[in-house]
Amino acid sequence: MNSKKLHLLINTLENHIEQQEVVNLKVSKASIGWHIDHSFKVINQVALTLQSSDPTLYKNNFSFLGKVFFTLGFFPRGKAKAPKQVKPPETVLKEDLIKQLQNTKTNIDIIPDLDANAFFKHPLFGNVNKKRIYRFLELHTNHHLKIIQEIVAK
Repeated sequence: MNSKKLHLLINTLENHIEQQEVVNLKVSKASIGWHIDHSFKVINQVALTLQSSDPTLYKNNFSFLGKVFFTLGFFPRGKAKAPKQVKPPETVLKEDLIKQLQNTKTNIDIIPDLDANAFFKHPLFGNVNKKRIYRFLELHTNHHLKIIQEIVAK
């Protein structure tokens, strides 16, 4: 388990905050700010859910689909809808991104201290415990960074 890669991905998101209003409809309906906001919300929500989870209730029901995506190392585009608790607002403000960035950095530093069976329920993958958390967050964040990089490149 390694948080170094996740820290690097978060720093890359941070480097794109200045471009938060950029949109390229050929790539995504959402702005760069939307992708950054969503990525931060997912990391923060997952970290908070892990902290409040009851490790004694953890069941290893990680799905076949989860195993496939984790092995391949990517999520397909346009297949999933963001749950409402991690959906960015209509207008993404730079100040909000900066505030969330600070929370994100704090929250990922808490993960190593959590119980091995701290977990969150993913709608497609089932229960994701601490052992799989960094991989999940890396894949998810990288998925949105690729979209951001395409928006910038076009």
